[in-house]
Amino acid sequence: MSTDFPPAIPAPPPAPVAARILAPREALAYFDTRGVLVPDRITALEAWNRVKARPLPGLRQAFWLRDAISSRFGVKRIGGFTRTRVTTTAPGKRLDFFLVEEASDERLLLSERDRHLDVLTCVTATPEGTGTRVAITSSVRTHNLFGRAYMIPVGPAHKLIVALMLRRLARALPPS
Repeated sequence: MSTDFPPAIPAPPPAPVAARILAPREALAYFDTRGVLVPDRITALEAWNRVKARPLPGLRQAFWLRDAISSRFGVKRIGGFTRTRVTTTAPGKRLDFFLVEEASDERLLLSERDRHLDVLTCVTATPEGTGTRVAITSSVRTHNLFGRAYMIPVGPAHKLIVALMLRRLARALPPS
């Protein structure tokens, strides 16, 4: 029996080869990567669409609360996700509050930059067997005390939200 207290928290796995992050991991204030295998072949944009098509209960309220608090500190309101299905995108376009930095079948690179932090979310879709390994890799650099304080509740919440979204994606039947 180990006498370590609290128990060691395992490090996140390495990001998928196709993933991109803002900076080397040691320079990030936040890093997380999670993935699932879906049974059919899909693109990164299709994964994005499927995740947004079935929003998590309470997510709209969480974004509302985030905006209500953060805007008092001069941070942009982001409004959350819509259910709008997007068939094509390109660098410079917007997917909800994210700026599209790169868009290919294998990788969707999305950013949001504000006075308190920079976020880069990378959705990858890698063929595996007859399905697709979909991963969401998120990296954050903070710029100030507010950014660091912001990530205290947001970091753990983000991990849970992404894990639940990916679990729902893996369980959903492909569209007919």
